[in-house]
Amino acid sequence: MTPKLLEAIIRQIGAEFSASFSYLAMAGWCEHRQFMGAGRWLRMQSAEEHQHATKLFNFVLARNHPVRLPGIDQPTSEFKSLAEVFERALAQEQAVSKQIDSLYELAFNEKVFAAMAELQWFITEQVEEEKTVREIVAKMHMVQDDPASLLDLDRELGARQPEADGEGDEDA
Repeated sequence: MTPKLLEAIIRQIGAEFSASFSYLAMAGWCEHRQFMGAGRWLRMQSAEEHQHATKLFNFVLARNHPVRLPGIDQPTSEFKSLAEVFERALAQEQAVSKQIDSLYELAFNEKVFAAMAELQWFITEQVEEEKTVREIVAKMHMVQDDPASLLDLDRELGARQPEADGEGDEDA
């Protein structure tokens, strides 16, 4: 692995932990306002992002490199509405997709094929994550501020089940 790519992957580990922290802050906002289903969904998303960071962490170690964990900024914890929470979540997922694409491009240009193989999983994952959050945002816009519809949507979000694959917990 080249020093340039290693540094970029370290930054991505920080970005994934930052996304996890951000989702947890969103969950706190939701749960404080009794949107317990949205809070559950966002807590699960936080755990997924933590797993993504751990997957990259494990990859760096598997390639016999030391891992430095970068600091992360305090996430936003105030939102105007439930819709804004998920609009921010979508923007976050889109930003992460761009980061992963840039990382893949760097791995390609540096000819680090093991990293390209590892990052392919992340590219596929980001397509699914963007799609899921985009659908939630669309539903938020449909229901707007209708209390009964928001409660139904909150209940739907709370029905989310954990992923069974445990991707982030395995050795890279």
